Amino acid sequence: MRHLGKVDCTWSAELAYAIGLIVTDGCLSNDNRHMNLTSKDVEQIQTFARLLNLKNKVGKKSSGSQVEKKYFSLQFGDVRFYDFLLSVGLTPRKSKTMGSIKVPEQYFRDFLRGHFDGDGCSHSYFDPVWEKSFRLYLSFISASKKHLIWLKKEILKSNDVRGNVIRSGKNGGMYLLRFAKYDSMKLFEFIYYIPGLPCLTRKRLKFAEAVATARLSNKLV
Repeated sequence: MRHLGKVDCTWSAELAYAIGLIVTDGCLSNDNRHMNLTSKDVEQIQTFARLLNLKNKVGKKSSGSQVEKKYFSLQFGDVRFYDFLLSVGLTPRKSKTMGSIKVPEQYFRDFLRGHFDGDGCSHSYFDPVWEKSFRLYLSFISASKKHLIWLKKEILKSNDVRGNVIRSGKNGGMYLLRFAKYDSMKLFEFIYYIPGLPCLTRKRLKFAEAVATARLSNKLV
């Protein structure tokens, strides 16, 4: 009998976070067995492997026409987990066609944190005209507008915060789901709901610093 795999497909906070990473930085091969996660942060790959109990070797690869191998990559085969990912909404060549992902409501915040660590960003600055006005934005990025519209609805349902889906990129081939300052601050508390959660450290620290500055600036106005 063919061995199907070792990944536990029982829903948990850890699995939801890992799926958030796969949705953004992962891909499914066409052989119905193999999956890959690629990131410029080795911490992200190592955390992913630990959460899914993977022992595969972490490799390095280049991107596009680049020669330098500066991205970390983890490839693994697991038929059962592959089928599970298909059942929740992922597909091969998912980037422009992905829609909703079937995540249990109680684990959505963990999925969203993985999504943020994969293809999200926080951006902040003091307004050059109004010096005491601090701007903070949280964005989720995808080539699929349909996916971001779904994400927007799920975030609104769980947090009562409202973002906007806008075009991005030089050729308009990407989309952003963007949240302004106060909604970004709410979402920070939502995805980092207790200390010690699996996350990409550099993004959490950058986001936390921006939220702290936003809170301080509000007191000064």
